[in-house]
Amino acid sequence: MSEAITRGIRVKVESEFVPERSDPQNGEFFFAYHVTIENQGDEPVQLLSRHWVITDGMGKEQEVRGPGVVGKQPRLRPGEAFEYTSACPLSTQIGAMQGSYRMVTESGETFDARIAPFTLAIPGALN
Repeated sequence: MSEAITRGIRVKVESEFVPERSDPQNGEFFFAYHVTIENQGDEPVQLLSRHWVITDGMGKEQEVRGPGVVGKQPRLRPGEAFEYTSACPLSTQIGAMQGSYRMVTESGETFDARIAPFTLAIPGALN
């Protein structure tokens, strides 16, 4: 699990291995991650875009950028939260993800809410 707070925006991520969507013999490992974005600040914000850095077990990095998350650009008033689940395929049984969400305040100021690094690993891969 990872957790970070940037300007009152709390981002928590939990990941899990999905064996039924994986094929280890062919180097395919599928991981799901559940994200909670909570506005603990005192002004409304909207999530505009995402930036992920995905690193596999060999150190190979892939960057993913795009508008919103799961097709949405949620607005969060103070005290509100947005949750979603997404997934990441890897060619190794261990990896990591981190990144940021581009947010905009009601007054038009943009900032990046940090997504702290979290591990993607099959059960038993890490001791």
